[in-house]
Amino acid sequence: MLHFSRWKTLLIWLVALAAIIIAAPNLLGEAQRSSLPGWLRNSRVTLGLDLQGGSHIVLKVERSDIVKDRLEEAVAKVRNALRGAGIRYTGLTGNGQTVTVRVTDLAETQKAVDLLKPLIMAGEQSEPGISLQQGAEGQLSLQISDAGIAADIASARGRSLDVVGRRLAQSGYDHFLLRPDGDDRIVVQVLGSVDAERVKNILNQRAKLSFHLLDESMSGQEALSGRWPATSEVLYSLDDPPVPYLVDRIAFVTGSNMVNVEPVVDPQTQDTSIAYRLDAEGTQRLAQATTQNIGKHLAIVFDDQVMSAPVIDAAITDGEGRISANFSEDGVRDLAVMLRAGALPATLTSVEERSVSPSFGADSIFSGLVAGLVAVVLVAALMIALYRILGVIAVVSLVFNLIFIVAALSLAGATLTLPGIAGIVLIVGMAVDANVLIYERIREEQRASPSFEQAVGRGFSRAFATIIDANATIFIAAIILLFLGSESIRGFAVTLAVGIATTVITAFTLTRSIVAAWLKARHPRHLPKSVLAHLFEHANVRFMGIRRYVFTASAVISLIAMAAFATVGLQLGIDFTGGSLIEVTAKQGSADIADLRLRLDDLNLGEVSVEPTGGRSNARIRIASQGGGENAEQSAATLVRGELEADYDFRRVEVVGPAISGELTMMATLGVAAALSAILIYIWIRFEWQFAVGAIIATLHDVIIMLGLFVLTGIEFNLTSIAAMLTIVGYSLNDTVVVYDRMRENLQRYRKMPLPILIDASINQTLSRTVLTAATTLLALLALYLFGGDVIRSFSFAMLFGVALGTFSSIYIAAPVLIVFRLRQEGPDEEESNKTDAGVRSGTVV
Repeated sequence: MLHFSRWKTLLIWLVALAAIIIAAPNLLGEAQRSSLPGWLRNSRVTLGLDLQGGSHIVLKVERSDIVKDRLEEAVAKVRNALRGAGIRYTGLTGNGQTVTVRVTDLAETQKAVDLLKPLIMAGEQSEPGISLQQGAEGQLSLQISDAGIAADIASARGRSLDVVGRRLAQSGYDHFLLRPDGDDRIVVQVLGSVDAERVKNILNQRAKLSFHLLDESMSGQEALSGRWPATSEVLYSLDDPPVPYLVDRIAFVTGSNMVNVEPVVDPQTQDTSIAYRLDAEGTQRLAQATTQNIGKHLAIVFDDQVMSAPVIDAAITDGEGRISANFSEDGVRDLAVMLRAGALPATLTSVEERSVSPSFGADSIFSGLVAGLVAVVLVAALMIALYRILGVIAVVSLVFNLIFIVAALSLAGATLTLPGIAGIVLIVGMAVDANVLIYERIREEQRASPSFEQAVGRGFSRAFATIIDANATIFIAAIILLFLGSESIRGFAVTLAVGIATTVITAFTLTRSIVAAWLKARHPRHLPKSVLAHLFEHANVRFMGIRRYVFTASAVISLIAMAAFATVGLQLGIDFTGGSLIEVTAKQGSADIADLRLRLDDLNLGEVSVEPTGGRSNARIRIASQGGGENAEQSAATLVRGELEADYDFRRVEVVGPAISGELTMMATLGVAAALSAILIYIWIRFEWQFAVGAIIATLHDVIIMLGLFVLTGIEFNLTSIAAMLTIVGYSLNDTVVVYDRMRENLQRYRKMPLPILIDASINQTLSRTVLTAATTLLALLALYLFGGDVIRSFSFAMLFGVALGTFSSIYIAAPVLIVFRLRQEGPDEEESNKTDAGVRSGTVV
């Protein structure tokens, strides 16, 4: 019996109403939302960077800077300690992570050791970062350990977060997000219309400013030709070509002494400079240094380069002055921002950039909405044609399911990305799967139940376990996708996981309550009749009769796919190889592909491909990995920007360095392995071992042929491809689980039926569900492929092929394997009856 009490029905509809209220702010403008209560005003989905535009930049703390600073600090401490104690020494040098020094008087060696011990002690405990070793003939060495450097890097990462935040805020960017990533990285997201090159320039530089005196005992060129004093160092100017200067190592004023920094542009000469004011300590030091060194040169050093070297004409006692800067007006303004925000403890190198223009994001939103609307219309039309009034109920449940998804994402403050929209469109096709399972189960129960109402109740009850098992596989795949390391893929995983959860809940609450109300109001005696719904009612296909031929054909295709994979290989995207992908739009007219190729070839960037995309005015540029480290990839993208910015707008820029690409490759490999393992363990637990083996073989079959598809078509294989493959694996096993679940029922019901006949009967009994679910999912994916936009077209194509492949493998791969592994032992008579009486026996079951 299907019965819902009034309070349960009321509770379900109150939850539905609450979901509508929570989701509604997503449809309102900023002005309309301002009039809502605070808790509701902030309850909305955040659009991802690929939908509203902006830049996603991953910055890495430069290890070499940390090592250099730590080494210089250790050398200075050793020098000061030995000089202070009057211990003579020679050969004080720092190399790599080791400081070496030789005590001249061997009798003072132990005294020097005792003196240097406090440098490596923290209280009574040895500092883990430095170890002291004593060699022969007064030789001492201090070794800075990797653990010590790693600790310094983590500390520098934490301090850099604050500096980066101040720099972005002072640069006029209101909407930005910062978060640490690992021990040495910072993820920066700046939303809206962003000049990515300017952002990177502001964030990459240490902006370490200091005032020194020039060592005028010799010129910089003479110092390079000979040997300069240990208290000085050779630095180069910012000029082109750079000029060498011999600069005293001791800085008497640093950027930390500056309390006010402002950019200044002379209105007459357009010369740029930085006006500064020092704190009391800095003022005193500058006054003392300039008073004692009138007529000498002051060296103003910025990031180990001499920015200016003016003559000290008079003492500077008021702590104020100007630094001439041979920069543009924007450049001197950014320099002032960096100085005000403070110096970074180390250089931050850009290892990944993904930038999208706001217009490109708006196009993606429009494409996603169109694809979703078309998918809903197509799926709704099919369900109504199949089930009439029950189809209408399924469509109503589908609409509320979408509302529940948006409400859940809004409450969680989740970020909606373009792949996330694709996930919602996919849910449109998959959500009705639960309804199809329930309705088809009702159709079967109707034959054995005394009343239609009882058949409906049994249909809902007996479909529950199957729906849970079927959706669990996709849910597991979605959870694994959350850890693949890409913001956009996480967006897809979140919407897919939330959609699966709301689908199951909606089917057994909202759909069930509406069906119960329909039964109470109309008192129907059978399911609404439809020609389409009866297409598979008397299906009696001999699937297992041709299993050997299908197995052979599938094995041959799989071998060909593996051979193609091993010889030709995949066309890997920049996610896995590193490099740059840039989409441009001509400011006037069409994009000239030939001209673009010629202009980019002149930049000597190695392998560069240019192809049209998404209209005559658009082009996509791929630049292979430069092979010169992280900075080489950024430099290549900067060169392309500089070459094309006069004639083209940049719609999308992705730059992936070797460190990120290597990690993404590892994460993708581990993600696929983890997803397959988790799903197959679940099936092993829920079914007999033969079922798990069948699922494993069917899954490997799907993965191998999907890889063959990517090789054959030359479609770029990237992180979205991994997402497509894992989703397909989940979907394929979804269908396989439904067939397996029916086989398990029939194994208990028909204990003497030969296994091939039982498998045929089980497949025929679930054939309507298999075909109809595939049809609704394919309709949604077709809408996504046609209207979802060029960015996810390869994803949609792979999913289209994969759904068809998964449907095939659940019938012709997963099921026949059970015969091979003898799920049920058969005697000679049963084997013979398998050949002669299959049709009769199968007909009695159906």
